[in-house]
Amino acid sequence: MSEFRLPVRVYIEDTDAGGIVYYVNYLKYMERARSEWLRAQGITQRELFEDGIQLVVHRLECRYAKPARLDDALEVSVAVLSHGRARLSFGQVVSHRGEPLCEARVDIACIDAERLRPKPWPSALADLLAQSIAQPQA
Repeated sequence: MSEFRLPVRVYIEDTDAGGIVYYVNYLKYMERARSEWLRAQGITQRELFEDGIQLVVHRLECRYAKPARLDDALEVSVAVLSHGRARLSFGQVVSHRGEPLCEARVDIACIDAERLRPKPWPSALADLLAQSIAQPQA
């Protein structure tokens, strides 16, 4: 699967008093990019929720390298690293002018919205993941 990219602009609401992006907002940018990646695959979070499915962050590993500043034009990338029966691992990078500012590995779990227990991917998404990665990992 090719890397998905989402442009993001830094607004005043994203920054601290010094005009630097507050650390948690990088995670918000990544969440938006994953949602848009899913939408680009023809699947929306609303549709999943209506089918009783929620996607939740199971694990997150993040490294901050440099700060983003007010008015910066950023790019957030999303790449599928691996997937299993009810799990999906993304590699994500927030960059400015091609320079990485924040890098993360985000593991997402597919869960039953009512029972809050792992649930296999819906067939449309499972098929997409099977086509995109040669050998899924458990």
